[in-house]
Amino acid sequence: MSIDEEHPDRRKQLSGWRLQVHTVIFGYDTPLGKLFDVTLVTAIILSVIVVMLDTVEPFSAKYGSILHALEWFFTIIFTLEYVARILVVGKPLKYIFSFYGIIDFLSIIPTLLSAVFPPAHYLADIRIVRLLRIFRILKLVRYVRAARVLRDAIRASTEKITVFLLVVLTIVVIAGTLMYIIEGEEHGFDSIPHSIYWAIVTLTTVGYGDISPGTPVGMFLASLLMIMGYGVIAVPTGIVGIELSQVTKLTMTTKTKACTSCTLETHDKDAKYCKRCGHNLS
Repeated sequence: MSIDEEHPDRRKQLSGWRLQVHTVIFGYDTPLGKLFDVTLVTAIILSVIVVMLDTVEPFSAKYGSILHALEWFFTIIFTLEYVARILVVGKPLKYIFSFYGIIDFLSIIPTLLSAVFPPAHYLADIRIVRLLRIFRILKLVRYVRAARVLRDAIRASTEKITVFLLVVLTIVVIAGTLMYIIEGEEHGFDSIPHSIYWAIVTLTTVGYGDISPGTPVGMFLASLLMIMGYGVIAVPTGIVGIELSQVTKLTMTTKTKACTSCTLETHDKDAKYCKRCGHNLS
């Protein structure tokens, strides 16, 4: 028995204007869907620019009222978009508490809350709360297919990178301890934590130069650590690169069609039902 036969109401979950709006908002393969994405991404970028300019004193002093009006304009736009997503998605609560649902909410709530709070001179740190609007830039990744591929590659590399970081952590602890023993306080290595800090700075090839070894043995150890630093850069890059190529091959066999029930976007090209909730994709 198919899912639609078992749950005949699922195919009728979205119909009429809700299905049409859902296709525009969550769809990628229609002219209106592409236009919606481009318009929304443009609005996101412009709104972030407005937030940045509002923190520049000359712009804020001269164009403060205009920037304030633009911020409210963008907030209204994003609020309408947020409400529209809730109305046309099959499972509103799942969207609201999803990662992107929370990001969408964070992109509008600070400005709305600022209307309730007193002016800035009554609450000087209100700007900190308003700066949370910068989180709306994270919504950009929803519209970039390459970002999803990169995300999947990093997710697949998590275990390998974690093991690699544990090895790096072990190296800097051992190197920091040895430098504390070899160099001592007279050369600035006055504690093991301070020496570990030096090892991290050296291994990552940053090299602040605030402390440095003064003995031949210490210099030799520092040289080994600096050479090893190139490996620190190369290894995770290789790990992610391999996973990225595998995810890219997998992506070529998938299609981007948002499920009208759970909004899952990636499915196999020949998929007829959502692999997450079983909803009909046709």
